[in-house]
Amino acid sequence: MTSTTIPVLLVTANVGSIFEDPTEMLKIWTEEFLSTVSKLDPKFIALHCQEVGGKNYELSMKHVEHFVKLLMSSNELRLFDRIRVFLDEDYSSAENFTALGNLYFVHNSLENILVWDFKDLKFVPVEGKEIYSGNIEAVVTKEKAKFPQDFFPECKWSRKGFMRTRWSVNGSVIDLVNIHLFHDASNFVAMESYPSVYCKNRRRALEHTLQRFHNDPYENAPYFLFGDFNFRTDTDGVIKKLTDGLKATRVQNNKNNEYTKLQYVNDESKPVLTVGKKEFNHLDHQTVFLNPTPEWLKSFDKELEAFEGTLTEYPVTFPPSYPFEEKISEACCYMQTRCPAWCDRVLLSRCAERLICADSKVEYGLMGTNACMGDHKPVYLKADLKENAGIIVCCGHAPFACLPDKCRCCQIFASIKINIVDMSEYITNSRNSYTKSPVDSKLLHEPITRDMLSHEPYTPESVDSHSPLHEDDSGIDGHGSSVSPVLLKNRLESIIREEFQKSPRLMKRSASENVQLTQRREHFVRTRAMSELPKIKVRLISATSKHSLHRLQSHHSSSDEDWFEFENESLNSVEDCFERFSSSEEKANNDKETPVLKKNKKPRKHCRLKIKTQNCCAVV
Repeated sequence: MTSTTIPVLLVTANVGSIFEDPTEMLKIWTEEFLSTVSKLDPKFIALHCQEVGGKNYELSMKHVEHFVKLLMSSNELRLFDRIRVFLDEDYSSAENFTALGNLYFVHNSLENILVWDFKDLKFVPVEGKEIYSGNIEAVVTKEKAKFPQDFFPECKWSRKGFMRTRWSVNGSVIDLVNIHLFHDASNFVAMESYPSVYCKNRRRALEHTLQRFHNDPYENAPYFLFGDFNFRTDTDGVIKKLTDGLKATRVQNNKNNEYTKLQYVNDESKPVLTVGKKEFNHLDHQTVFLNPTPEWLKSFDKELEAFEGTLTEYPVTFPPSYPFEEKISEACCYMQTRCPAWCDRVLLSRCAERLICADSKVEYGLMGTNACMGDHKPVYLKADLKENAGIIVCCGHAPFACLPDKCRCCQIFASIKINIVDMSEYITNSRNSYTKSPVDSKLLHEPITRDMLSHEPYTPESVDSHSPLHEDDSGIDGHGSSVSPVLLKNRLESIIREEFQKSPRLMKRSASENVQLTQRREHFVRTRAMSELPKIKVRLISATSKHSLHRLQSHHSSSDEDWFEFENESLNSVEDCFERFSSSEEKANNDKETPVLKKNKKPRKHCRLKIKTQNCCAVV
């Protein structure tokens, strides 16, 4: 009997910039999204958003409500009678806030739709329309985590992390993961080499996430990983390609006599390419990168190559999704701030690829090519999902059972597992002899070192924090002695067994507690649970009041990335990012301390926020 299929639409959208001008942009964005839904006619829609609310969340909450209401009350979605919305809105909790939003819409023609309960480890029926917002740490039908502050040496606070849900769609089990990785802060740092510091940071974070999924206590399921990966092109390679035969000159800033730009000029001394910290301006910018589709540029899109054994992607035939102009009148133009790149992607695990009907048409493209949808244009994948496929797993045995070479899948993730353990709490808690044998990940280049971290800023959208590791970052304890294969295998197995006995998690899992409903006589309403605000005094740079709320920085490279400041705090020290050209971009300021955010260990209250109505949700 031939199995039937379900048309699904997976969309990733960094929506941060549309909240800068919500009056105009929200309407344009939702109209374009709904137009795509009408054209493709899916029966299951997953919309993964990053930077929900923009860079000033406390002022944008009402616009987020309006954004959700526009979608849920639209005529195009009237037949989608089951909806789940997860909005991480608790900006007051720096250790938890990700600004991620997962929105799911189920058509009334689908009968057997279940969502996974991560607390009770079982599927539960999906009925009605529910919104979870504010502090959603206790919501049990999602898994959310930020990349730990102490995972990367000298890492800073940021919003970056992931949020996962698991679904059974007419008998086929899939994981849908929304992810947001670290961005490039400076063109000068990005162009120094490939892979850049930023690229390595993204790689480590993605490896960390994949090994967590592989080794968690839930049965492995096929997953679709779609979000803002912030993948960038090989900037150094692109510049060499564009400037072949040109002469490089330095442009001096008259205010402080520093060299702040590089210009590549032709024989007539006319600038062809100008590169600054936040400037990437070609003489024929739009023609080179947008018209026609820049196939030459795709050859420099290399970041996914490190994961080709684990992740797959349908052919990319659309232009780079970032950075587009945020002006409505220039919707089809790239901003001249960064080298255009395919930041937004829809990726599949190898098992998930087997769930897509091979005979059906797959559409992988850019949404809103002729409309202004912010600096990121949404990317979508429309495909037909096989029904009644159950749960497809990559292997049916524990990772340590197949070391060192029985299962390629587990071998890869086991090596990553050891790398993660060595870098984090295993060192802190045990410090035993196993850590004296550094193990390189098969997917990772060399570990991040302090020399790599000397560039400013490293993770620029967040405040500094101190590394919990020892001063020596060259390997685990500074030693690089070799170990015999037999001894290494025994150590690996021992570490993994001990780690599994403790906890299969390194990233902090969202709390799974009982959830309360807030109810009025007339209907269910949406409320918010917020953590207590940090006691540290913070003020917005653009505000005059000393009592302004702390806002975590966004990633938008087109605008100022330093959006808040702490009392008695100045700029962090920076190292010269311009050494290769015998000049300096910014002066270091080393005599000021970096603030440390206090963690809110216990939020005041965890609330599960529900709306169940026949037509659409009531948003308060």
